[in-house]
Amino acid sequence: VADFACRQGLAGLEFAHGIPGTVGGAVCMNAGAYGGEMAQVVREATLLLPEEGIRTLTGAEMAFGYRRSFLTDHPDAVVLRAEFQLSPGDPAAIRGRMKELLEKRRASQPLEFPSAGSTFKRPEGYYAGTLIDQCGLKGLTVGGAQVSEKHAGFVINRGGATCADVKELIRRIQERVFAQAGVRLEPEVRIID
Repeated sequence: VADFACRQGLAGLEFAHGIPGTVGGAVCMNAGAYGGEMAQVVREATLLLPEEGIRTLTGAEMAFGYRRSFLTDHPDAVVLRAEFQLSPGDPAAIRGRMKELLEKRRASQPLEFPSAGSTFKRPEGYYAGTLIDQCGLKGLTVGGAQVSEKHAGFVINRGGATCADVKELIRRIQERVFAQAGVRLEPEVRIID
């Protein structure tokens, strides 16, 4: 969507370029990076709510917060459509900003391995990756899942990782960080059993 907006000369989604996932998932969790987030650009979202049917909510009614929205309180809802409020811009300048942010990602994130992106929410007053690193967990491996050696906030698939491997690694990270730092890490990724 960020690439499409760029080709149309529409600015505002540059931050989203390179975030793994779908538009629906991004709206649900208020995905964001580098100072931008979906709350800044979602004008409205049309949802399918099991109890109510189809309903359109404004951006304000979506009750966006840090990695949350109306949808996190209604996990059975489905995003059918999202309308973005973007600004006219020069496609070359927009592409330049997207390239700049992608280079930042490449320099600091393990993009060379499959992952679901940042594994944990940022705990208040801390950075999850820094806490995990300070607890000596970079490189910790369960099966094919590993705490990235490039950025400890990412659980990556080194090859053949199962869901059970990833869940166990997340559990071990949470346990160790709480034991050593007294901070409870909450997953940013949603695991549906």
